[in-house]
Amino acid sequence: MTSPLATEAAPFGRLLTAMATPFTPDGGLDLDAAAALATHLVEIGNDGIVVSGTTGESPTTTGEEDGRLLATVLEAVGDRATIVAGVGTNDTRHTVELAEQAVRIGAHGLLVVSPYYSKPPQAGLLANIDAVAAAAGDTPIMLYDIPGRTGVEISEETYVELESRRTVLAVKDATGDLARAARLRATSRLALYSGDDAVNLPWFSIGAAGVVIVIAHVAGARIKAMIEAVDAGDLVRARQLDDELLPIVDAIMGQTQGAIATKVALTEMGIIPHAGVRLPLTPATDAQVQVIRTALKDAGLLA
Repeated sequence: MTSPLATEAAPFGRLLTAMATPFTPDGGLDLDAAAALATHLVEIGNDGIVVSGTTGESPTTTGEEDGRLLATVLEAVGDRATIVAGVGTNDTRHTVELAEQAVRIGAHGLLVVSPYYSKPPQAGLLANIDAVAAAAGDTPIMLYDIPGRTGVEISEETYVELESRRTVLAVKDATGDLARAARLRATSRLALYSGDDAVNLPWFSIGAAGVVIVIAHVAGARIKAMIEAVDAGDLVRARQLDDELLPIVDAIMGQTQGAIATKVALTEMGIIPHAGVRLPLTPATDAQVQVIRTALKDAGLLA
């Protein structure tokens, strides 16, 4: 299925949220809440959504649950946003199975994180990507390079090899290396997406196509305005908006795991009914909840 918003420069959109997965109080999928959350994300400015990513607690969801969640989000907003399915795991065979399922259901794209824990060599990373691409057909792929979680970084030499993979269109980069990112932007055809909430503006300054982040759950309209300011060449306004976002970044990304804090923010704002997470994640402390509540109020996002 083709994304309704894809462009050559930004094949997955400009502003994408790595969507949290709502659960019921007993730990099951809350698909009604997922549809409502996806609708909220589009209404506040997101033109793309990643389901079953890290913030979606994908290590704790089954393939069957991933499929139901993807179908729900596509039905809710698939005509208004690029819906990307997170399919990367630590096992290429399982990743291929998830990719095939996502394509059948109608995902507009796939997010493929490097296999984690086993720390494969670069040849293994390439073979993993090729296996997914073969299974996915024409469905476009966004790689996810986050060595802090996977233990291995996609090398610049591997990116050169990836130039010939026609369906690999972008990379979500969470390496924290802006110098390397600038080199990739200058030498690679791949669209670059920031995967680090704290440095969205610096990423756009070096030519990123977009962002795949967490705080857009609550601050999407403000981030969209920052992107529009950058596009207009108004860096003074862009910096002002970025400054306003920093306390939200600190509250949601700086205290505990992002999915935990995001669900607190969403329940505080009345967007989802329950902030539950699955083990090994644990609920936010009362002190953490208060910090998030204060940040949202100070930003004018909570009465």
